[in-house]
Amino acid sequence: MGKTSSVTARLLAACLLLPAAVQAADGVYVVKQAEGLPTVSVGGTVIPYKEVTLAAQLPGRVKYLAGIEGDSFDRGDTLVALDDSELRAKRQGLIAQIATADAKLRNAGVQYSRELYAPRSRTSPGGMAIPNLFDQFFTRPMEDFVGDRNQGAELSADLYASGTQIQEARNAIMALQAELRALDSKLRDARSVAPFDGVIVKKFVEVGDTVQPGQPLMNYADVEYLQVEVDVPARLRPGLREGTMLRAELDVPAHGGSTTEGTGLPVRVAQIFPMADPQRHTVKVKFDLPQGVSEPGMYAKVLVPDFSAPARVNPVIPRSSIRFNGSLPGVYVLDEEGKPELRLIRVGEPRPDGMVTVLSGLRPGERILENPGAGITSSWSRGEHGGR
Repeated sequence: MGKTSSVTARLLAACLLLPAAVQAADGVYVVKQAEGLPTVSVGGTVIPYKEVTLAAQLPGRVKYLAGIEGDSFDRGDTLVALDDSELRAKRQGLIAQIATADAKLRNAGVQYSRELYAPRSRTSPGGMAIPNLFDQFFTRPMEDFVGDRNQGAELSADLYASGTQIQEARNAIMALQAELRALDSKLRDARSVAPFDGVIVKKFVEVGDTVQPGQPLMNYADVEYLQVEVDVPARLRPGLREGTMLRAELDVPAHGGSTTEGTGLPVRVAQIFPMADPQRHTVKVKFDLPQGVSEPGMYAKVLVPDFSAPARVNPVIPRSSIRFNGSLPGVYVLDEEGKPELRLIRVGEPRPDGMVTVLSGLRPGERILENPGAGITSSWSRGEHGGR
């Protein structure tokens, strides 16, 4: 009875190993090597193409907020408004003062014309009273006979005085108009308008809050176009030029539903800052992202070529061949008899074609399972063949 059970167990084990061997024969991949320039993965943050912080320019109370975070607005829309009733009252007072000054200017002009065509030096004030008649019949003829009076000089002085009144009235109007323009500027500062089409990213105040000059009101950004801002090590700067296309990886699903990790997406070098950080020795670089692939604040990795490092020859394998034992990557390597053995490897950067670079654990020419199933059984391989 015991002998029969032993034979049955051996036959069952042989049957279980048969599907694995068939799968290995059908999905075998020969490890190849690929020569390429080493790349360095540099982490960065997804940022809006344009972002501004709207701050209070005047002290006052918030009486209007256009919306909440995520609301979209067009350029020129009012986002925040402060109570400007006091400023508008001052404006009405200035308009009244300008009207008074304008009346004084017109009156000064009339007096100047009167002096020009009917000089006071040729007439006598006071009408038909006795002193006026005495002055007209006795005093002025005597002054003219003696020569003590010069009507031309009196006319010039009167015209100059009238002209001075006109100039003073004009200056008063100009000063009031300047005050009115300054007040209108304050009225404009009481409203914060959208400088471009965008959305509210974050608001710092609510209706009824009292603010002071310089206090932030809200963050406003254009999130239709996004960029990745990266602090690139200075040694990688020679390999970057504006307009160069590189590859980036995001931790968010792409349009197809799968994450961009492993396949990546193209990014373009948009701006390279002209000065490096003197403490961190990095250069700030901005990369343009395709539309609709991420959101501001997300983490992103950009693969930057390292022209200072020598080119390395590394094996490449399909990403589908890697299986993880916990957090350790491994592949099923076929031995001389075609049996799969699980071997731990050290992976490098993924490639755009779905392949992955292997830093250690495999060498070109070895055979691995391209897409091992869940039922694969194997022994462990310590990687004696492993290093590159």
